[in-house]
Amino acid sequence: MTKEREQKKPFVWLIGNYAAELKFLLTTLLLLCSFVTFFQFIPSRFTISASDLRVCISRVSQVIIPTPPSSISHLTTTTLSPPPPSPSPPSPPQEKLLPNGILKRVFNPYGSAAYNFVSMGAYRGGLKTFAIIGISSKPLHVYSKPTYECHWEQNINPNDTKTNMSKPMSTVGYKILPDWGYGRVYTVVIVNCTFSEPINNDNKGGKLILYASTSGGGDTNFNTTDKFEVLTEQPGTLDVSVFTSKPKYDYFYCGSSLFGNLSPQRIREWIAYHVKFFGPRSHFVIHDAGGVHEKVLEVLKPWMDLGYVTLQDIRDQERFDGYYHNQFMVVNDCLHRYKFMGKWMFFFDVDEYIYVPPKSTIKTVLDSLEEYNQFTIEQMPMSNKLCHTDDYGKSYRKWGFEKLVYKDVKQGIWRDRKYAVQPRSLYATGIHMSENLQGKTTHKTEGKIKYFHYHGSIAERKETCKVFKNSTKVTYDETPYELDTTLRGIAGVIKKFELKMIGSRLQKTRQ
Repeated sequence: MTKEREQKKPFVWLIGNYAAELKFLLTTLLLLCSFVTFFQFIPSRFTISASDLRVCISRVSQVIIPTPPSSISHLTTTTLSPPPPSPSPPSPPQEKLLPNGILKRVFNPYGSAAYNFVSMGAYRGGLKTFAIIGISSKPLHVYSKPTYECHWEQNINPNDTKTNMSKPMSTVGYKILPDWGYGRVYTVVIVNCTFSEPINNDNKGGKLILYASTSGGGDTNFNTTDKFEVLTEQPGTLDVSVFTSKPKYDYFYCGSSLFGNLSPQRIREWIAYHVKFFGPRSHFVIHDAGGVHEKVLEVLKPWMDLGYVTLQDIRDQERFDGYYHNQFMVVNDCLHRYKFMGKWMFFFDVDEYIYVPPKSTIKTVLDSLEEYNQFTIEQMPMSNKLCHTDDYGKSYRKWGFEKLVYKDVKQGIWRDRKYAVQPRSLYATGIHMSENLQGKTTHKTEGKIKYFHYHGSIAERKETCKVFKNSTKVTYDETPYELDTTLRGIAGVIKKFELKMIGSRLQKTRQ
């Protein structure tokens, strides 16, 4: 008897300690059996699909969050209605099998590869003409023939019946592509609008409208035309005398896009040199594409204050992928914006120094080229590393064009030229010359004018002298060089000129 009780104790102990768990298990089994029995009486056509489950879950997820009690007191009596649901986008067409057995495929376009036209500026070229400067989708112009139409809409005076009856004047826009195919996603487009009669001759004001049509380019099913205003003239603001009067400046500089980590010392040297070279009747337009950082601005500011420099922030053009920071667009905008401001307009870079021989001046040289509307300038390529041993240990105190004294004399290769123009004769321009001008061009300027090119030195923020030589002729990296101290000899004159013009405020400028 005692033995039997001893044998039952473990079983009783198990039931006593796990009674709740066993009860839950038995209840679950009972419900499961009932659920299986119930499903045997449901018709076979009844099913639960995955989409039904998604709908159910989505409804459950749309929980209304109650307003916290603390925020109820801040509500007004106005009932706040929920925002209207945004319309669902239409479903894209789907491929389908046609009755004849052919599978009809579909092509669904999304977004836009490039803009039809990006305008930078629009300017008058005279009483009848305008120039619109911008960029456009390069494939559009390579593989299609987009067209442009110019409209002038005169301001309407309610008291002038004659003006009210006049219709907008229209003309076909003539496009020029000045970047010679160098564009990337975008290519430069200059639209010339030449009307049959003077525009805004009564000086009542108006606006120039451009219609830019793709003409079947891109999506050939559509001829998309964009209409936009490019220029507005307020009443009484047109000064027609500017087209015939003497220019304000004799020499005008249009700079390409400045970008990168530029050396403030190199910019300091360049601007001081050329203000001295061109003289008081000169002006310089600098375009900042990201290169005019704080230290460079400190160098330019004194000359801006004196009226020699205009600095333009063009950093937003980086949104549009054009060749070399859109420099073709930039120089064309400068050309047309200041077309009537300078007798001669120069196009070259901030690592290049214009030079005329002794006993000559820039005035005497250009007077001798008066019959030409454009001339090119011969290049003198200088090393950006080689210096003379005379400057060893003290090169850091010398200016760049003072210590970089070795000229590349390799023969039989083509070297780029830079150029100057009489801007009133140009319709568009390039980087190394213009192909869109009236009048004559000459390249025979050797011995009259040249430029020294210090390629690769403008963004060098460390000491430029890397190799020192003690010879008039050297070979470095398989390139022959000769000693040329032309600019070295006038460095002292430029330093004194800077000190006279702006004082000692830039004396502590460094690389």
